[in-house]
Amino acid sequence: MKPYSRLIGIDVGSKRIGIAQTDLLKNFAIPVGTFPPNEVFNELNKIADQTVINKFIVGWPLNTSGSLGIATDRVSSFIGELKKKFPAIEVVKVDERYTSKQAIEVMIKAGIPKKKRKEKERVDQIAAALILERYLEQNF
Repeated sequence: MKPYSRLIGIDVGSKRIGIAQTDLLKNFAIPVGTFPPNEVFNELNKIADQTVINKFIVGWPLNTSGSLGIATDRVSSFIGELKKKFPAIEVVKVDERYTSKQAIEVMIKAGIPKKKRKEKERVDQIAAALILERYLEQNF
């Protein structure tokens, strides 16, 4: 793994894609933002222009039972496009079950008002950070 590179966490949804990144020492995840699917690769290119990306950590949407569902097809297509646009960067799938619920819990603990907690964009970017945190906990 390259020193002083970042891991990028991605939460793929049908309407929005949440992005998070690690700090340079890979100790914690920082939400970057939420982007429409047609703009997400522009944002990833901007990040790649500013820093070295070591890996993409993509949320893998399994059903509660652990089986594949409809959303895995969408994420699988996204991963294919990601690999085409960034062939030198490894893509890792991480189970994303319950990250949206955890994101809401994080916002409650942070004292974010209920009205702002209902903004799906906030949930998506925090979910991306939680996916990235899950990867860090399992691998570092």
